[in-house]
Amino acid sequence: MGCLFSRRRKPAQGVQQQQAAPGNGQEAAGGEEKAPPPQYSWDQRAKVDPKDYTFSGLKDETVGRLPGKVAGQQFIIQDCENCSIYIFDHSATITIDDCVNCQIFLGPIKGSVFFRDCKDCKCIVACQQFRTRDCKKLEVFLCCATQPIIESSTGMKFGCFQYYYPELALQFKDAGLSIFNNTWSNIHDFTPVSGENNWGLLPEDAVVQDYVPLPSSEELKAVRISTDATRSIIPITRGRRQKSSDESCLAVFFAGDYTTANARKLIDEMTGKGFQLVQTKEVSMKAEDAHRVFQQRASEFIPLLEKGPVVALEFNGDGAVEACRSTINDVFSGTKVFVSESKASASQDVDNFYNFADMQMGM
Repeated sequence: MGCLFSRRRKPAQGVQQQQAAPGNGQEAAGGEEKAPPPQYSWDQRAKVDPKDYTFSGLKDETVGRLPGKVAGQQFIIQDCENCSIYIFDHSATITIDDCVNCQIFLGPIKGSVFFRDCKDCKCIVACQQFRTRDCKKLEVFLCCATQPIIESSTGMKFGCFQYYYPELALQFKDAGLSIFNNTWSNIHDFTPVSGENNWGLLPEDAVVQDYVPLPSSEELKAVRISTDATRSIIPITRGRRQKSSDESCLAVFFAGDYTTANARKLIDEMTGKGFQLVQTKEVSMKAEDAHRVFQQRASEFIPLLEKGPVVALEFNGDGAVEACRSTINDVFSGTKVFVSESKASASQDVDNFYNFADMQMGM
């Protein structure tokens, strides 16, 4: 008697005839082929070799990974000295431990990047979360969606992420990062020392290639890189640097097919006229948020909020409000955009929006 859940295979006609013949029963049963084991989707995945996602114990080398070679995996960099390291792809998380005098580029990181026990390194980093512990003299061009944190670290310097290569925009999307959410200058020092400042900002005129040179190896030269500020995937913002004027202007684009392109176009127009981009933000809003931010004009924009997140831009400079309103009327005449109406109301507009956005994003 067989097991209730066993699979019985229907024998072929010839076998049935053999089984019918006397004395052939045992041979037929003994010669029956076993069914192949079941195949599952996880058995067919390519095996991940940790060595492909690790740089360890290197000295005086230039190494990297080309676009598509990391593809969202975790990566480890450790015990490297005098190295130039380039990760031209998106990843899940990256840890950098015990590295000295290295130049490091890290493409978009979906989760966190954690520097530990590193010193005298120069870096370009895009990530969701940024943290350092027990580090000395790191200089970082940063794009970080949340507030960067340093702990037991000294001599830290930060600037705005500034980089371009053709695959980078899609890598930001694959990592779930918005090019408009960058809190690079809003550093939280977890272990402040009274009377000392463990971090500061890089010079405004800092040249990216002076800190992290373009790769010298033939393989990595294939990546078409530009460090020109006008081509940077991330808009270059002033962050927490002192504003040059007491006049700012808030412009808010609503979700649509060309939201990103329109925001970039306005940035180009305004900075081309000498105004400074202070900060940007992409965030979802509800009706009650619109009332808080847009005040009396909220009813105009509430129907647009269901389409997706908004993109907000703060510009600064004498005459910013008039210039921004004029540009939007000339260039975006068919697009619904919120723009500050006057210098008197603009400051409150900026505070209302970014206070809301910081609360929304848990800043």
